[in-house]
Amino acid sequence: MLLSLVVHTYSMRYWFPAAVMLGTAPAYLLSWSSWRLLSMVLPDRLYHSVDDRVYSVYQSMILFFFENYTGVEVVIYGDIPKNKENVVYISNHQCTVDWIIADMLAVRQNALGHLRYVLKDGLKWLPLYGWYFSQHGGVYVKRSAKFDEKAMRNKLISQTKLGTPMYLVIFPEGTRYNPELQKVISASQAFACKEGLAVLKNILTPRMKATHIAVDSMKDHLDAIYDITVAYEGTLDSKGRRKTAPSMPEFLCKECPRVHIYFERIDMKEVPQEPVFFRRWLHDRFTVKDKWVVFVSS
Repeated sequence: MLLSLVVHTYSMRYWFPAAVMLGTAPAYLLSWSSWRLLSMVLPDRLYHSVDDRVYSVYQSMILFFFENYTGVEVVIYGDIPKNKENVVYISNHQCTVDWIIADMLAVRQNALGHLRYVLKDGLKWLPLYGWYFSQHGGVYVKRSAKFDEKAMRNKLISQTKLGTPMYLVIFPEGTRYNPELQKVISASQAFACKEGLAVLKNILTPRMKATHIAVDSMKDHLDAIYDITVAYEGTLDSKGRRKTAPSMPEFLCKECPRVHIYFERIDMKEVPQEPVFFRRWLHDRFTVKDKWVVFVSS
């Protein structure tokens, strides 16, 4: 009886917030759809202004569950600017919670509604959210040879011309680092060797194309790049081997006691623009991440 109660209570830690977040999504999207129809005859800038406010309200609710309801301790290293800025946010990528980490940082600048994402193309078919993310200013991209540079560049330039506040989240690794997927890790390391880059052990080799296009397309609109490194405590075993990072349900059930976030602001003047130098610069940033992730994950 007691064991059943414990199991039931544990499952409720996940099902309650999941029910609230998913249950309110249709109402949110219905409200947004109504505004989108009404705004068709209004300036795009006005549409984005209201859209950002509505999105901020919904994301604040989600953030409440992940940062307050769970009781997970969030440790931030580095100084986050108090003022809002137009930025490209780059981070290592281990799990779906990484998207919530971007919320945690953006809300501290009152910029939650300004979050836009570079997403893999398959997510556009996600029920409810898929089409909305594009309307909110997000960009869907395909990998490798199917990558449409022109479409991404045009989307970002159009946002820039509108003066849209930009907090663009990109995960340059292209997919999540999962220690159980050794083929993905081996392919990433082989690519680094082929390109003459340092081989990374705890994160994947960053692909620079999407990040460089974002920086190049919006260089006159951006203030900085936010370089973020995320480490989930408890993802190293007793022998120092990496374990899979927590999923959203596991995070909500507080299976991760503490998350460490290293924040560094890099002024756009310090970011090389030429592709060859930008590739090296980006890889050097991820080389530092590779060491830091292990240092704080135990």
